[in-house]
Amino acid sequence: MTPFLVLATIAVYFIVLFAISWLAGRHADNQGFFIGNRKSSWYVVAFAMIGSSISGVTFISVPGWVAVNNFSYLQMVLGFIAGTLLIAYALIPLFYKLKVVSIYEYLENRFGISTYKTGAWFFFISKMLGASVRLFLVCVVLQLLVFDPIHLPFILNVFFTVALVWLYTFNGGVKVLIWTDTLKTCCLIISVVLCITFIASDLQLDFMGMVRAVTDNDYSKVFFFDDVNDKRFFWKQFLAGVFTVIAMTGLDQDMMQRNLSCKNPADSQKNMVTSVIFQFIVIAMFLMLGVLLYIYVQAKNIALPAKSDELFPMIATQGYFPTIVGILFIVGLISSAYSAAGSALTALTTSFTVDILGTLKKHTDEEAARSRKKVHIGMAFVMGLVIVVVNALNNTSVIDAVYILASYTYGPILGLFAFGIFTKKAVKDKYIPLVAILSPLFCLMVDLNSEQWFNGYSFSYELLIINALFTFVGLCLFIKKGKVQP
Repeated sequence: MTPFLVLATIAVYFIVLFAISWLAGRHADNQGFFIGNRKSSWYVVAFAMIGSSISGVTFISVPGWVAVNNFSYLQMVLGFIAGTLLIAYALIPLFYKLKVVSIYEYLENRFGISTYKTGAWFFFISKMLGASVRLFLVCVVLQLLVFDPIHLPFILNVFFTVALVWLYTFNGGVKVLIWTDTLKTCCLIISVVLCITFIASDLQLDFMGMVRAVTDNDYSKVFFFDDVNDKRFFWKQFLAGVFTVIAMTGLDQDMMQRNLSCKNPADSQKNMVTSVIFQFIVIAMFLMLGVLLYIYVQAKNIALPAKSDELFPMIATQGYFPTIVGILFIVGLISSAYSAAGSALTALTTSFTVDILGTLKKHTDEEAARSRKKVHIGMAFVMGLVIVVVNALNNTSVIDAVYILASYTYGPILGLFAFGIFTKKAVKDKYIPLVAILSPLFCLMVDLNSEQWFNGYSFSYELLIINALFTFVGLCLFIKKGKVQP
């Protein structure tokens, strides 16, 4: 694909995106920006949530991942389903009952202001790192397809990418995100289905032949029960999936602000259950695409790229298929990545404005709106800066990096909420930031020495559970004697 064609594809997509953004967000106030005025229809949110849980990382990294991890990712996705049920029937009623704008307000009600700020800051760090890593992947592809051919530097690429995200989320917030995520879901499903169809056709496979080719391939193995030290071991992946989705969806302002935009708890629950089932199907399609890509390069004697993340972009855009495949790839990539980055930017703005600055409690709506707009610009700048740093440090599969980061940054949040929900004990609020900082450090120490200490056992994404456990135990050390939560 030529740089002009890539830019033209992005331009057309953004014309549609900005039209949706303007229509959905033209009358948005602070409540509309933060929680969509709690007027969203559950089936619209459910369809949008299919796409919101799938970023550019999924679009690019998951297909390339099958060579090393086979279909083992589905073990984790099964954990996602179990974790989503826990969110729907445990956390959703709680948050609706408290009528929170930011879910971290629960921590203030339960423990105190220091714990509240701690949860908000850990979310800020978690989301900023995760969103930046995801958007970094888009920047890499754009650099390869557009900016390198016309000899423009990576930093200009980052400015262009972040500016587009900032522009379409500036006014509408959650109200815009729900509708743009709906567009994203449509683009993702159409893109992956048509890419699979084109590849299968070029390999001269009908539908049943394609299914047999995938299922007979060694890469399609789903379940791993043999070796507990294997990072693909079922219970490692499943439990990591359960707690990852609780942390990264149920305790994540970005994801929960969509669910809390529904009219009532029952609608929010229907939205969550429906969306996670379809999410499983979509991720299975991406894994199927990955197997077909490896079958294709083997059949055509094409040299594999140095990084697995580069496989799908290379095949889609380097002339192996008709131009429409490359266009579909670009549409799928930008729809998934820009929407995910936009939602993260909105959530970061919400959390920083509401939780860290306390703007809604201290100022009028008009003053809060001005503050929110300034914060929105600041969040975009920080995101761009982090992307530049990630580019300098990148040395692993991006999806792997996302979950590793989540294990360390979401662990304290998970531990705080678990202690608050499952116990009635009051704690010494001022010491909680120390607990939250030390827990990831202890977790890192355990991870670095696990093979020596635990007879060769190597931790994977279940580090999140260990991190949360350290936080929970740390809170137990600072319980106020004789005091319980009413």
